[in-house]
Amino acid sequence: METAELLKRVRKIEIKSRGLTNQIFSGQYHSAFKGRGMAFSEVREYQFGDDIRSIDWNVTARFNHPYVKIFEEERELTVMIMIDVSGSNNFGTRQQLKSQKITEIAAVLSFSAIQNNDKVGVIFFSDKIEKFIPPKKGTSHILRIIRELVDFKPENTTTKISEPLKFLTNAIKKRCTAFLISDFIDENFTDAIKIASRKHDLIGVRIIDFRETEIPDIGLVKFRDFESGKQFWADTSGKELRNTLNYRWQKHEKQLQEIFLKSRIDVATIQTDEDYIKPLMTLFKKRSSR
Repeated sequence: METAELLKRVRKIEIKSRGLTNQIFSGQYHSAFKGRGMAFSEVREYQFGDDIRSIDWNVTARFNHPYVKIFEEERELTVMIMIDVSGSNNFGTRQQLKSQKITEIAAVLSFSAIQNNDKVGVIFFSDKIEKFIPPKKGTSHILRIIRELVDFKPENTTTKISEPLKFLTNAIKKRCTAFLISDFIDENFTDAIKIASRKHDLIGVRIIDFRETEIPDIGLVKFRDFESGKQFWADTSGKELRNTLNYRWQKHEKQLQEIFLKSRIDVATIQTDEDYIKPLMTLFKKRSSR
């Protein structure tokens, strides 16, 4: 991509993401992703209704009048965004490719985190760790992340979700909030996601296209697997083929739901032709109500 075109796309995503963050997501993000705990802030005189367990007995004895400790929530978090850059995300039949939707969502989450004074880091993955951007603060850091989101070219095309989860578990020592953004077209990552979710606050953002769930009767069609590169012809007018593909999708859907449920992670599922604001807001509100 030419430098001018890259900067234009980065600026466009920056403006949209910053606007959504300021207008919609900032308050919900703040309440949905809480800090690590409570930190001592100050003492003040006891007031009727204060919890007697918060009385500071040393200060009370010194001034011969009851004082209580005031605590504030430690707001600073480390936010890690794991982004699937495998070949299957180059698919999309309406409005956007999955990869384009992923870019916008990752940018919005990044701006929300920075506005909340959190550190943000990114893990790009395919069937390996393609790139790791360590967590930092600041607008310049976010703009670097967006540039990578827009212009990153992975070395591999296949998917192995267990890789970023293992990397997260081993590389990020302190508990963090981690978003896993993927179409989740993979298998054998159950153990890795369970382990990662025990150590970190893990949230799934699943991006799908409606044509992955249902193949229409449009006759003879040439298909291409974006991950393996293989191409093949299939007659979609055959009801047996469409039923078989639908059965496979439903089976995959059920397996994923079981994995998410057993791992106790929240997941937002977003289609390529769907506005992602409502699903993300629903996710934030669900977490805020706990």
